[in-house]
This record gives sequence, structure tokens and C-alpha cells, in this order.
Amino acid sequence: MRWVPSRYFCDGSRSEPATFMLVDLVQVTASDGVRLHGALESPSEKPDAPLDAWLCIHGTGSNFYAGSTLAGLAPKLLAQGAAVLRANTRGHDIVSTGPSAGGRWLQGAAFERVDEAPLDLTAWIALLRERGYQRIGLLGHSMGAIKAILTLAGDDAPAVEALVAASPPRLSHERFNQSSQGEGFRQTLAQCEQMVSDGRGDELIFVKFPLAYYITAAGFLDRYGPEERYNVLRLVSRVKCPTLATFGSSEVQAHEAFCGMPEELPPLATPENSLQVAVIAGADHNYTGCHDSLAAVIDKWLRRAQ
Repeated sequence: MRWVPSRYFCDGSRSEPATFMLVDLVQVTASDGVRLHGALESPSEKPDAPLDAWLCIHGTGSNFYAGSTLAGLAPKLLAQGAAVLRANTRGHDIVSTGPSAGGRWLQGAAFERVDEAPLDLTAWIALLRERGYQRIGLLGHSMGAIKAILTLAGDDAPAVEALVAASPPRLSHERFNQSSQGEGFRQTLAQCEQMVSDGRGDELIFVKFPLAYYITAAGFLDRYGPEERYNVLRLVSRVKCPTLATFGSSEVQAHEAFCGMPEELPPLATPENSLQVAVIAGADHNYTGCHDSLAAVIDKWLRRAQ
């Protein structure tokens, strides 16, 4: 922390001394040349913390500086004694122009391929190790949680000490197809299939379910198609580190992507992932007003898991 002296104004009044956190703006280049940015904060004090650093990954359309879930959680994790790296993936924001070794091209949630996320997360974990952090935890929120699980379920998964998947949605073609929104979902799938068939897979469409946003036709099929490539219920058993999944009690009642997840995940525990699930009472998808509760659950679980 850095102290800022009082400021005096022309009417004779003065402001109170303030403090602010020093942040290191950092950059990495993924193995395919995509450059990404983030913010690394170090704790002012280092109590006997189970981890040296957390890598925190945002959800769909968000970014490392957004004032939402990760922004509210980061100070709590810092207070527990670990550094916090909030990092962009190539899916940051809905649409962005991404710098790379080969120039700039359209990126963001609308254009990204989720299966490229391990390239981003692996690069960020390598940066933390270069900075001297050895005991690293991976924390993803929403789509960031899916990307974290996907990365650690891979054959070449980077080694981390712990995984926290905060509100990973169930991307299940079968479930969405059978839901109350199923008719609209099938219409969107058919539209995307036709666009891809016509050679227009890279064109954007606006979809309303399971999430309202712009996405390419090919991207929608990749993310929500019958292959269910990113269904965490099919991936989490391959994770090889202690894993905690959290949900807000409100979101599991409000959306098909989360309904039933706290009950479906525990049977997927293995000796390697020792999967546990926690539901934060009163929390919505962004854990609004519940960051203290979420941080306390993470800290308690982590100390037991180590």
C-alpha cells in the first residue's frame, strides 16, 4: 500500500489521507502469438498463506479491469496473503482488436474459439512462475471457470495447486434443447448451421439464449452444439488438483445453465480433484454483495485442501 498525503483546497478545507494499491500492468504472448494484458497485485502483508498467487480469469465479454466479480474478490484474496493476477483472455470484451505477432485481428467473446483458452492460461501461469510464484491457484468466473477447467483437463495441463471454478455454466446442447427456451434455441442452431453451410460462419448474429450477446455463427455451433465440447460435467473428472466449484443460491434457481449443477457435480469427484461444491446463500451470478462470503469459503476450503 502507498500513502497519499492530505490535499488542501482554496477554501481552507483538506482531504483525508488516502491509500491505494500499487498495480503492475503486465503482458504475455501466447504460443500462437496473441498478446494479452493483465494486472498483478501483491499483498501488503504475507501471512501464512496456502498459495503464493492466484490467476483470476474473467467471464464472457468481461476483462481484467471490469468492476465486477473479480474486482470485488481480488482485495479479499490479497488480504489472505496471496498475490492476485487478473488477466485477459483473447475472449475479453464482446468484440476487441487483438494485437499479435502477425498483426491485429478481431477477437473478443464474439469471435473467440474457447478451445484456444489453454494457450492463454498457460502463458499467464508461466509469467507467474517467471516472477517467482511457485504455489499458484487458478480461479475462473463463469466462462472463465469453463476455460480453467478445460485447461486443467488437458493432456498438457500446466501444474497448479488448486482450482476454484466460480459459477461455471453447464453448456449442454441436450439440456438447452429440452428447456423452456428449447424452440428458440433450435431455431438459432438451424440459422447458424445454414450460415456455416453458406460460407458465412464468421458473420455475427445476435442470440438471446443461453446468453444475450453477439457471436459468430460458427462460434455458436462450437460452443453450444451437440458435441458439448465445453460441458464441464464431462471435463472436471480429468482435473488433477484440488477443485472447488461455487454457485450463488439465486443463480441456480434463475437459469437453466446452473439449475441442478450443485447436485450434479459432487458425484464427479475423484481422488485427484477431491471436488467439493459450495453454494453461497443469497448470491447472484456476480456474487453481488457476497464477495466476503465467497472469499471466506475459498480460504477455508483451501486450508483444508492443502
